[in-house]
Formats: sequence, C-alpha cells, structure tokens
Amino acid sequence: MDNSIAPTTVDDMSRHQNQTSRSKGGWKSAIFIIFVETAERFAYYGVSGNLITYLTNVLGQPTATAAKNVNVWHGVSAIFPLFGAFLADSYLGRFNTILLSSTIYLLGLALLTVSVVTASLKHSQTAFFAALYVLTVGEGGHKPCVQTFAADQFDEELPEEKEAKSSFFNWWYLGTVIGATTAIVVVIYVEDYVGWGIGFGMLVVAVAAALLLFLVGSRRYRRQAPIGSPFTRVAQVIVAAAKKWRMSGRDEAVYGVCYEGSRGQTLARTDQFRFLDKATIMDEADASSKVRDPWRLCPVNQVEEVKLLLRLVPVWLTCLMFSVVIAQLGTYFTKQGSTMRRTIGSSNFHIPAASLQVCTGLTILLAVPIYDRILVPVARNITGHPSGLTMLRRMGTGMFLSVLTMVTSALMEAQRVRVAREHGLLDEPKLAVPMSVWWLLPQYILCGLSDVFMIVGMQELFYDQMPEELRSMGAAAYLSSLGVGSFLSSAVISVVQRMSSIFGKEWLVDNLNRARLDYFYWVLAGLSGVNLIGYVLVANSFVYKTSERCNGDGDREIEIRGSEMEGGEGP
Repeated sequence: MDNSIAPTTVDDMSRHQNQTSRSKGGWKSAIFIIFVETAERFAYYGVSGNLITYLTNVLGQPTATAAKNVNVWHGVSAIFPLFGAFLADSYLGRFNTILLSSTIYLLGLALLTVSVVTASLKHSQTAFFAALYVLTVGEGGHKPCVQTFAADQFDEELPEEKEAKSSFFNWWYLGTVIGATTAIVVVIYVEDYVGWGIGFGMLVVAVAAALLLFLVGSRRYRRQAPIGSPFTRVAQVIVAAAKKWRMSGRDEAVYGVCYEGSRGQTLARTDQFRFLDKATIMDEADASSKVRDPWRLCPVNQVEEVKLLLRLVPVWLTCLMFSVVIAQLGTYFTKQGSTMRRTIGSSNFHIPAASLQVCTGLTILLAVPIYDRILVPVARNITGHPSGLTMLRRMGTGMFLSVLTMVTSALMEAQRVRVAREHGLLDEPKLAVPMSVWWLLPQYILCGLSDVFMIVGMQELFYDQMPEELRSMGAAAYLSSLGVGSFLSSAVISVVQRMSSIFGKEWLVDNLNRARLDYFYWVLAGLSGVNLIGYVLVANSFVYKTSERCNGDGDREIEIRGSEMEGGEGP
C-alpha cells in the first residue's frame, strides 16, 4: 500500500461524499425537486404569461411601454440568478439557497396578491412593481440552484445513474412545461374572467405547497458543500499567467508543470488559450518553495477550468438572439392574438389571448417524449452518439426553428392586417378582426419545437461543460442569456421605434391594425439568420470537455466528456 500522503482536493472530497451517500440521490430524490420546479413554473407563468394584459388593461400603460416593462422584468429575473449562483457556490450551498430564495419568492407572491386586491389605483402601480421585483430576488436564488441540485442527485461514477442523468434534462424540462402550461390554461383564465386577486392567490398556495414538499424530501438529498468564491480561482490563473508571460516551452522542459492534486480524474490539457498554460509552468522559485503560491503557480486542472469558462462565452453570446425571439411570446404574440376572433366554434366562450401560449406548452409536452423515446434512438443509430445529437447540434436546430418562427409570424401578421383592411377595421382597434386566432397556431408550435431543441440543449451544455464546482454558475449563465435577450428585445423595440419614426411613421403603435408589426418580425428573422451563421462558426471551433485519469504511475487515460465524439471537437 502506498503510505505517502497525497494532497486532498475538492474532487477527492466530492468522490468520498458520493461513496458515503449512495443510498441517497437518484430518481427517488430528483422527483421531489422536479415537483418543486413544476410548482415554481406554475407560479412564474401565472404572473408573466398575462403580465402585459394587466399593464395595459388595468394600469393603462401604452402597448410599447408595457412590452418594454415586461422585457425588463424578464431580464432582471434572469440576471439575478448570477448573484444567487455565486451565493450558493461560495457560501450557502444549493440546498440552503433554494430554501431561502423560495421563502422570498413566496413573500413576493403574497405581496403581489395584496397589491392587486387592496391598493388604490393611485398607489397600485408602485405596489405592484415593488412586489414584482421582490419576486425577482427569490427567482435569483431559486433558478440557478434547483436544476443543478436535482442533477447532483445522479452520481456520474455509477453507470446507471450517469445514463439516467442524460434523460433527466428532458424530463426536467417536461415538468417545467407542465407547470407553465397549467398556469396558462387555468390561472390566466381566472385572472381575466374571475379576478386578479384570486388568480395570484392560487400561485401563493402552489408555492407554499412546493416549499413543504421540498422539505419533506430533505433527508433523501445528496448535498455538496460550498467551496468559497469560484472567481478567486479564475483570478489566480489570470494573475499567474500574467506574471510568467515571458516563459516558454523551454522553461516547461526544465522544471515541468504543476499537476498538484491530480491523482484520479482531472481535466486534460488542451491547446486552446495557450497563454493561460504559462500559469502551470514551474520556475526555479516554485521548485525551491515548500508551499505553492496560488497566485504564482496553478495546477493544470485549475487552468483548464478557466478555459472551460472562456469556451462557453462565444456560445453564450450567440444564444442571445434566440432569447429575443422567445421574448415575443409573452408580449407581441399576445397582443396580436387579442385583436382576433377568439371564440371556439359557434359558442360565446372567449379564449384569453395570453392562453394561446398553452399551444407552445402542449407542443413541448408532446415533442419531449417523442424526442427522448423515438428520435434519440434513431439518431443514435445514425450518428453513434449516445444522446443522438450533440448538445451544440441540438441547439443549432433550435436556432434554425426560431428563424422559421419569426418568418411565419411575419406572414401571419401581414395576413391579419390585410383582413382588417378589407373589412374597414384599420381604425377600429377595439373590434375583433374577423380572422380566427388559430391562424397564429403555427408560430406558437414552431416556438415550442425550437424550445425543445434549444432550451434543453443549453441547460445540458451549461451544466455538463462547466467545472463541477461552478455548475450553479452554469445554470445562471444559461438563464442570464434569456435575461439579456429580454433586455435586447426592449432595445430592439426602441431602435425600431426611433428609426421608423425618422423614415416615416412608427411601426409599433398601440393600434396594431395601423402598426407594421410584420416588418418588426422580419427584422427579428433577419437578425436571427445572421446570428445562426455566427453560431455555426462558433460551434465548429468548440472543444468539448475532456478528462484524464491518473493511476499514480504517471499513466493518463483520456476520456471525452460531454461530446463523447472522436476528437472531442466541433458541434
């Protein structure tokens, strides 16, 4: 037996924890967390799905202003997870962060309910927005941690659980869609035809029940302790590389590189961002020192973790335009439908305009099982890849479908305006255009299909390709792309309004019959097409995470993780 003392690393401690807690975790734990997320999505879409209707019909805001307010709120809600992820990974841990943030989220919903029931019209707008942004604080802690915490329940050291994790992301997203779809069908109808206070009160009950359910399963969960600030490790690599910028391969041959704590499985060395490799090169001062200075010398594994982050930045940037397209689902898609005939058959039952989003949810509900059980096995036989499509190819498919979504939306909007003109309704915005709202169904279905490919692919990529200690930050990065996309949507609206007013009249006026919403959709389609080209270029140069296992005799076995393709590169 080797009696030498090896340095203890975070990876070593993590493996020890997994070995001692294999009676916990797995689907029996993850299912509790999926139910919690389902309830949270039910609450979130009960608010966001009909938010533009409340702002325009109750608070009396102009359509363009309300759309920008909705986008800003969505953006802030998706940016806050960056702070929540930092708090979870550095100090509180994921379980405690979920518990704290869910309590704040519940408080925000209660305040929202009170604001619509008791506040006078004079003060209702202030109270309403204050409650909305309390929700964003709770959302900020909940969203980056809950999915990561659920995925942590599957131990990658166990083959059966590693295989289950690949399927987990599909079923996780299915659970979120069930919650969102139920809210769109039930809660939005209650808000429009029964009362806003009762509708929001239903959300309070759902989140309270979810919080209790989360606590019921607390003894089953696998938990990982926080590791301190992850940004410190990133800064150490950059500083160490800067201090040794003059060093070269010849210096590496003299003293070697630092592999401290690399017994077992670590990240393999890659050729990208070679300037950071200088942080691993030992010099005379390092060799003569008994203790490693982390701001002067970094292990290969730590440097490769920073490279993982840098590789994901271009991918993240190319995801933003997709988020701009998705932002239209709860804004202009809803206002578009509100101008059309929304009865079912010959009955007088009117479908709330925001409830059309259920078509997107139902598409996802049908598409996810078909994708997971039919398309994946077929694609696996063709490509030889365990997941059928690589994560990047799946995301690229979603981006292409988002372009088709905007093209279809533009064509349908042009047809809607044409019908309004033929019936003399251009200056009658309060009268329904005699065109069935079901003509909008194709754009809602395409939006759902693009979600199945893009959103699930993003979730898996930003979990799988992040360093293990930063996976909450990975979830936050995926969410922040949706948030920044919402901000960009507001910016695009402002630019379009400004440019169209200079060269004629504004495209996005309150009267959609006189607006040129179809032109706006064509602009988004063009921007999405250009972005897709950029994404393909980024994906082709992407290098997937690779790991190597050291057996203690200096031999290293390479294992490609994430892509599981030959070479580990490309989409």
